[in-house]
Amino acid sequence: MILARLALGAAGAWAAYAWGPHLLTTGCVRRGPAARRSIALTFDDGPDAVWTERILDILVHKHARASFFLVGERAARVPETVRRIAAAGHEIASHGWSHRSLWLCGPRRTEDEIGRAHRLLGSLAGRPPRFFRPPWGMVNAAMFGALRRHQERCVLWSIQPEGLRPVAAAQQVGDVLHRAHPGAIVDLHDAEGTRGAPLRLVAALAPMIDGMREMGYELVTVGDLLDGREADERAERVADATAPGDPVGRVVAMPTIDGARGSARTRRPRQGGGGRPRRPSPSP
Repeated sequence: MILARLALGAAGAWAAYAWGPHLLTTGCVRRGPAARRSIALTFDDGPDAVWTERILDILVHKHARASFFLVGERAARVPETVRRIAAAGHEIASHGWSHRSLWLCGPRRTEDEIGRAHRLLGSLAGRPPRFFRPPWGMVNAAMFGALRRHQERCVLWSIQPEGLRPVAAAQQVGDVLHRAHPGAIVDLHDAEGTRGAPLRLVAALAPMIDGMREMGYELVTVGDLLDGREADERAERVADATAPGDPVGRVVAMPTIDGARGSARTRRPRQGGGGRPRRPSPSP
């Protein structure tokens, strides 16, 4: 009985550590702003000395930019591919150090997975990664603190044409084009996560890009997609704070230069004509 209770308690603690934080993934980015017809292509599991290079060739040919969520230990083996990604204007983001599920990582291992990849990718790319995607989208309670320490944001996806099961190239193209929406983040795989995934992606990528452009979408990096959303939010805050016809005494948050909200101030009516009030003329 005691052993059963201990086992039940351990299972409950693990569930709270690994499953419970999935309730907090609302803090993870899944899509960008819907106001713009932009889509971010993202690639997981690389870099691969063969397949990532072929993906880069296609992107060069199509004049398309993308974000690469790289595995740290794989990047350490092919640093020249990482440098080529950065030199081509693509965005380098983190997929952890070893692609180990965070469900199987305690707090120390979680910090190591995120921190080691952050440092290596930053040194190879010339700037630290801003975004992190947990392998298989699995998070734990320690991940959020580690990301704050390394100033990274959790990014998931809104479209994933191939996951753990193989999907034919033509079917992937059709799925992405059918589900495409403004602000979409498309999750693709340029290394052997699912067997044969890179080969199918090489066949699917060019028609996928052509199809999205024919639908009027611009292909951008995750950073460009989210920076656009933040710019829109800043513009809305400024518009709210300076809207004409505000009632006297309305409390508004005054934006600072970087768009953050400042302290609340109360609007007061202006004196007629602006500037200082006129002194009354002396009586004749």
